[in-house]
Amino acid sequence: MPVSRLLISPEGPQFSRLIMGYWRLLEWQMSPQQLLTFIEQHLELGITTIDHADIYGGYGCEAAFGEALKLKPRLREQLQIVTKCGIALPSAAKAEHQLAHYNSEKAHIIASVEQSLRHFGTDHLDLLLIHRPDYLMNADEMAKAFNNLRKSGKVRHFGVSNFTPRQFELLQSRLDYPLVTNQVEISPIRQDSLTDGTLDQCQQRHIRPMAWSCLGGGRLFHDPDFQPLRDELAQIALEVDAASIEQVVYAWVMMLPSQPLPIIGSGKMARVKQAVQAENIQLSRQQWYRIRRAALGRDVD
Repeated sequence: MPVSRLLISPEGPQFSRLIMGYWRLLEWQMSPQQLLTFIEQHLELGITTIDHADIYGGYGCEAAFGEALKLKPRLREQLQIVTKCGIALPSAAKAEHQLAHYNSEKAHIIASVEQSLRHFGTDHLDLLLIHRPDYLMNADEMAKAFNNLRKSGKVRHFGVSNFTPRQFELLQSRLDYPLVTNQVEISPIRQDSLTDGTLDQCQQRHIRPMAWSCLGGGRLFHDPDFQPLRDELAQIALEVDAASIEQVVYAWVMMLPSQPLPIIGSGKMARVKQAVQAENIQLSRQQWYRIRRAALGRDVD
């Protein structure tokens, strides 16, 4: 069965329950035709929402994705495109960036969106996120950028990524429409958002967070410090008849009451298909807490 779809906020948009992340797209070394086939395959699985950022692949991933879409432009109608801006990195594509920094100025946000639209070959983004909170963030200026893009129809919804609850509320206080998500790191080995109020705020506002690096960027599989966690995940995989510990991790993330949408980061279709099956795995409360304990090395207080 294809993955389900849900509203990520009361006002929308509607996204697939799991999201295809394209952070490492250039590392997959796919031709445009191979990438097109990959896109069609995950669409068949019901994964219609895709996650990008302007900086991914040294500012190259959005354009590479757009080249694949040019081969079958009508696929754009089936996709919800999410992208991010606000980080400025030194790159051959951005000679003006002398050091890594954040930039949430109105002109930068609008220019980044215009560039993303050109890269994707589309007239609108379904969701724009500010990638990281800028220490020089002027909420009024950011709101002006959002209002400009919303009025022009170039961006349909707005959100943030890696924002604290207070930073989220600051920006929200300047807008007459809701921010629809906060994309944050959620995994058994990174549980900060469970305790710092981030996911509590999502529940309070009835918005669903997007969850990045659910597998710890691969550390969950290779770091010797996480062997007890791998052992527990393997045992629970047997108990719930899961095909892999990856499935168990995605099920663990999706069990959170704020209903996070996990971002899948693999370019291997076999792993994507496995991830999709995680939606059918139901962990017990004690199994969920066993994973928490194995990751943190302690029981609850």
